[in-house]
Amino acid sequence: MNPIAFRIFGVEVAWYGIVISIGIFLGIFVAMIRAKKEGLYEDAVLDLSLIAVPAAVIGARLYYVVFKWDYYGQNPISILRIRQGGLAIHGAIIFGVLAGYLFCRYKGIGFWQMADICAPSIILGQAIGRWGNYFNQEAYGTPTDLPWAIEVDGVMVHPTFLYESLWNFGVFIFLLYYTKRKKMDGQIFLLYLILYSVGRFFVEGLRIDSLMIGPLRTAQVISVVTVIGALAVMQVLKARSHKVIG
Repeated sequence: MNPIAFRIFGVEVAWYGIVISIGIFLGIFVAMIRAKKEGLYEDAVLDLSLIAVPAAVIGARLYYVVFKWDYYGQNPISILRIRQGGLAIHGAIIFGVLAGYLFCRYKGIGFWQMADICAPSIILGQAIGRWGNYFNQEAYGTPTDLPWAIEVDGVMVHPTFLYESLWNFGVFIFLLYYTKRKKMDGQIFLLYLILYSVGRFFVEGLRIDSLMIGPLRTAQVISVVTVIGALAVMQVLKARSHKVIG
């Protein structure tokens, strides 16, 4: 599969960028619909996206660079060459959420309400974005003889990008379903963090290109920390909601 979709005036346009862009635009569209249902003006989502999307891209790059510093420390100019690849979703989530929090504080919008509105869109974007890895022939796993294995450099391997994409689509559908049953603001977003992290933990165990913290896979460590943190925050929000009701 050629990773380059086409060229415009000599500039290569990669399938990876196209797929990521589709995920972003569909995510924004879904969030706008959900914002309207939640009684929040639709332009709030557009305004947020203008800040959160660039912040997420920067965060994804910085996160990747930090864990590949042995290379980038010797080649600092390469840090800016984002077209060559090197983005990490956890960095995107961290910076995107931080940008969203600051935006909500500035606009006087409830952060947890906005987070719940955007959570399904985030996981939808991730589900679609993973297919960019297919075009780049990356984010694959260990060798396997399973019927759905894909060939990379003459070796049949686990299509871990596919596993994560399917899991994320499942989480997207579940979050939309569960929205009508949520008992407090923040619950949908925290469920997103928990469910995504559980799936990522197991899929990461099959990958061969993981970022590492010593002998540990970074994504697995972050996933465990995220699940524990999200469960703790959920308990705090539940306690606060009970006090308000009481």
